[in-house]
Amino acid sequence: METLFWVLPLLIFLARVVDVSLGTMRIIFVSKNLKKLAPIVGFFEVFIWINVMGQVMQNVNSIIHYVAYAAGFAAGNYVGIVIEERIAMGHVIARIITKEDTDDILKYLKREKCGVTIVDAQGKKGEVKILLTVIKRKKLYEIYEAIEKFVPDSFVSIEDVKSVSDESFLGLPSKKKRFLGTFRALRKGK
Repeated sequence: METLFWVLPLLIFLARVVDVSLGTMRIIFVSKNLKKLAPIVGFFEVFIWINVMGQVMQNVNSIIHYVAYAAGFAAGNYVGIVIEERIAMGHVIARIITKEDTDDILKYLKREKCGVTIVDAQGKKGEVKILLTVIKRKKLYEIYEAIEKFVPDSFVSIEDVKSVSDESFLGLPSKKKRFLGTFRALRKGK
C-alpha cells in the first residue's frame, strides 16, 4: 500500500515536468515564428496539464499531490531551459567592442563563414572597433572561445535575432523568401 501512495504523486511530478518543458519549447517556437510547430506542442502541453490538474483536484486534501505538482513545475522549468540550450535554435547577433587588434578574430570569423561588419567608433576610453556578426546559436560557445582567445579584453553583447534576410552571410543557402514573408506578417500585425 505504501508503494501505491507514491505512484500518483510521482506521475503528477513527471507529467508536470513534461508539460512545463513543452511550454518552454512552445514559447521559443512562438518567438521564432514557427507557426506550425507551436500549436502542436501547445496541444500536448495543455492536454497533459488538464489531466494533471484533474488528478490534483481529485486528491484535494493530499498535500503530497500539491508538493508533487509544484516540484514538477520547478523541475520542468529547469529541464525546459536545458533542452532549449541543447537545441539552440535560431540566430544571435554578437557585438564585439574592442580596442585590441581585430585581425585574428576577423580571420577566424571569416574561416567560420560568419559575415562581419566592422565599425570604427569612439568609446568611453578612446577609439574602438565594433564587430557585428550574426551567427547560429549553436556556434555561440565556439565564438565565445574565439573572442576569449583573440580579443580577451573586449566587451561582448549577444542578442536574439527573430529572422535574417540572407543566410548566405552565415554560410547557408539563402532563405530570403521566408524572411520577407515574416517581415510582411510583422508589418501587418499578424
